[in-house]
Amino acid sequence: MNHVRWQPDRSVATNAWPHPSLVTAIGRGLIGRCPACGKAHLFNGFLRVANTCQNCKAPLGLARADDAPPYFTILVTAHIVVPLLVMVDRMGQPPIWLMSAIFVPLTLFVALGLLRPIKGGTVGLMLNLNMLKSDVAET
Repeated sequence: MNHVRWQPDRSVATNAWPHPSLVTAIGRGLIGRCPACGKAHLFNGFLRVANTCQNCKAPLGLARADDAPPYFTILVTAHIVVPLLVMVDRMGQPPIWLMSAIFVPLTLFVALGLLRPIKGGTVGLMLNLNMLKSDVAET
């Protein structure tokens, strides 16, 4: 009896949409453009990702960023606001109401300002690494 050893199929299927470099895909996502082609809009609303790119038909809606963008936004916002808060407190020790009046709105504006670009960058990363949801019916 002749035994044939099974070998898995290691070929990688190519995508129908353009596949730029990782840095290019993340950069396009950061500016709110399709990570694949860079020509169409990535978002349909403030944070709602378009289902497909109008130009290259990349399945943007299948890149489910979920909890990563808020986590990265909190991380970056904290690294910006906390050192400023400590510096202002050490320089003159202003009253708590003044610190709150300055840093609560600052934190809110920084977080809201960073959330959309960070989500776009995350979608770009996921599309580039082909980390797409496999079940289209669940979108």
